[in-house]
Amino acid sequence: MELTAGFEHFVRTDEPLAKYTWLKLGGSAEYFAEPTTIEELASVVKRCRENDIPCRVLGGGSNLLVSDDGVPGMVIHLSHPVFSGIEVEGNRVTVGGGAKLSHVVSTSVGAGLAGLEALAGIPGTVGGALHGNAGANGVDIGQRTVEAKVMTRTGEVQTRTASDLQFTYRQSSLDELVILSAVFELDSADSQELTRRMQKFWIVQKASQPGGSDAVGYMFFDPPGLSASSVIEQSGLKGTKVGGAEICGEHANFVIASPEATANDVRRLAELVQSRVKEVSGMDLKCQLTIW
Repeated sequence: MELTAGFEHFVRTDEPLAKYTWLKLGGSAEYFAEPTTIEELASVVKRCRENDIPCRVLGGGSNLLVSDDGVPGMVIHLSHPVFSGIEVEGNRVTVGGGAKLSHVVSTSVGAGLAGLEALAGIPGTVGGALHGNAGANGVDIGQRTVEAKVMTRTGEVQTRTASDLQFTYRQSSLDELVILSAVFELDSADSQELTRRMQKFWIVQKASQPGGSDAVGYMFFDPPGLSASSVIEQSGLKGTKVGGAEICGEHANFVIASPEATANDVRRLAELVQSRVKEVSGMDLKCQLTIW
């Protein structure tokens, strides 16, 4: 059976992926699915499994580098509203894995629920944030997660309760194919005061990101007790270029991709930075970019 048979209304072939990523680089997906129901998602995952076709899930694309040669297999994009709902009930917020983290933060704050406002300004989807335990200002998303619904690589839907979940620095035990939804348990607070706090965190977060460029990527995890940006700067790497990729002169942990850049330029620049930092400081910087 042809892989796309019966799925023509939500599966495309040779879909360019650059427009779905912050770096605006890379080739096409062999197959690209935007399912409109959980059932469609399960069906396409199961068919890929039966045909030994690799599956990947594309989130907000903020830390994704797509190979210039493209991506073999199936790329799943949870763009349909069925995967991005946000529901508030008491002090719990249930959200779809495809929801933007920024929308979840602002909805929680508007409902007078505290606990996520420190994450204001962090890009990407809830699924991506949970997978990498996104955090800022001493707060990470795992601290407030009490349940998650996932889809395994065999297309089964399973629920992970608090006792099943483990979160560490920028890592979590949620490594299944798809994070369908999550439940956050928050604290009641004054909505106006929360709004002021959220705006303050948002300003600080945005001030740490480069402006004026459409194609940027956050490169490395911060070493314990340090910032990757300062380590890179102290290694004399600000403004370093490889092809069309350049270390941001304003914030050294960001790479800026010019219109002439390739994904390979970014990869080579990241490797150069790691090598130079190791040489100067003895530190091993871990790349935050996911490379497909």
